[in-house]
Amino acid sequence: MSLQVAIIGAGNMGGAIARGLSKGNLVESKNIRVSDVSQVNLDAMKAFSPQIGITTSNRDCVKDADIVVLAVKPWLVESISEEIESKLDYKKQIIVSIAAGVDFDKLTNFFTTEATLFRVIPNTAIEVLQSVSTISSFNASKEQEDLIISLFAELGKAFLVPETQLNAFMSLSSCGIAYAFRYIRAAMEGGVEMGIYPNVAKEVVVQTLRGAIDLIESNNSHPEVEIDKVTTPGGITIKGLNEMEANGFTNAVIKGLKASHLK
Repeated sequence: MSLQVAIIGAGNMGGAIARGLSKGNLVESKNIRVSDVSQVNLDAMKAFSPQIGITTSNRDCVKDADIVVLAVKPWLVESISEEIESKLDYKKQIIVSIAAGVDFDKLTNFFTTEATLFRVIPNTAIEVLQSVSTISSFNASKEQEDLIISLFAELGKAFLVPETQLNAFMSLSSCGIAYAFRYIRAAMEGGVEMGIYPNVAKEVVVQTLRGAIDLIESNNSHPEVEIDKVTTPGGITIKGLNEMEANGFTNAVIKGLKASHLK
C-alpha cells in the first residue's frame, strides 16, 4: 500500500491507468502522481480523485517513485527520457513504457542497460478495467515481474510474454478491440436490414457476445465445441456460417491481424 507510482501522461491511456490503479488494492490514490502538459487533462484527473497528485513537471513527478510509467506517444519517449534521466535512481526505480514500437534496445539507449524496464501493451478497455495488458521485462527479478503483473491484472488480464511476441499480442488485442467493434457494427447493420432498430440491435449483439464470452470461459471449451451445440443438421445457423465463410470471414480476420502485425 506504500507503493509510489508516477505516470507521465494523463491522456487516454495514462489517465485510465491512474484511475484504474486508484480503484484497486495495491496502490493508494494519494501515492499516485500524474504529469501532463495539458492542464485540462490534469484538472480531469483531480476531479476524478482529489488525492491523486498532479503536476506539469515530469521531473517532479518521478521523484521518489517506485514505478515510473511512460504513458506517452512513441515519438515522445526519447525527449521525456532526456528530461527525467538525471532524476532517476536505476537501483530503486522501475520504468514501465506503454509506447508501442519502442523496444528494449531503444529504451536502453534512452536510459541505461542497467535499468529495470518493462514494456506493457494495454488496450482501450483499460478504462473499464477490462484491458488485456501484455507485458515483457528487461533486467527484472521474479518479484518485480510479479509486481507489475499484479498491478496490471487489476486493470483486466495481464500476460507476461517474451518481447518477440509483443507485436503479435498487440495485433490480437490492442488492435483486436477495434476489430471486435467492427463486428458489432456489421452485425448491427445486418439487424437493421432485417427490420430491427439500431439501438436494439446493438443491445442484442453486445449481450450475445457477452454470453459467448461467459460460455467459453465457464466451460473452458474450444469455440468449435460451442458452435456445434447450435448447428443442427440442415439448420439455419450452419447456413449462415457457411455463407460467412464463402465470403471470406475467417480469412479476412486472419489477414487483418497479420496486416497489423509489426515486424
